[in-house]
Amino acid sequence: MHIQSIPMWTGSSNNYAYLVTDEASKDAVIIDPANPPEVVPILKEAIDSGKINLTAIVNTHHHWDHAGGNKEILAQFKSLQLPVIGGKDCEQVTKTPKHDETFKIGHNISAKALHTPCHTQDSICWLMEDGDEKVVFSGDTLFIGGCGRFFEGTPAEMHTALNKTLAALPANTKVYEYNVFMKLDVSVPSPFAST
Repeated sequence: MHIQSIPMWTGSSNNYAYLVTDEASKDAVIIDPANPPEVVPILKEAIDSGKINLTAIVNTHHHWDHAGGNKEILAQFKSLQLPVIGGKDCEQVTKTPKHDETFKIGHNISAKALHTPCHTQDSICWLMEDGDEKVVFSGDTLFIGGCGRFFEGTPAEMHTALNKTLAALPANTKVYEYNVFMKLDVSVPSPFAST
């Protein structure tokens, strides 16, 4: 499994799209390609050079900074007839998987939908496995120093998402998170601060 992070809105929103490729088949999905001007050139280069066979758009939830580029990506790659796999409210969605439902990316990658409602009711974290390698794309459910705002859910739902669904993942699972709010997420007092 090869994962390419594609920065979007660097310096303002600091978000990411992720290109996940099965190295054996070159089949690939693009996760949350919200800003087409930054994502399309990378996809075109990879497709034109034969590095990938783009097979789907995958979304973690319906907010514009995750699913807002779907329509334009579909238009740019119309001949590929890409499905959009994500929550029921995602732009142009064609497939909404059930919790724990899986699909294959190429020969080797298994992608599993982990429903984590709270930030939005259609939030899905994607667990992807290739042999012993495990990664999860957490959308706006889990950040480096916290979790997403409860726009559509309750504390009980976030508790389940974090402390049951995501906490049950194997310890060697790598986390790919999104919006980088480090200054807001983590505030570590200096031991040298004057009192």
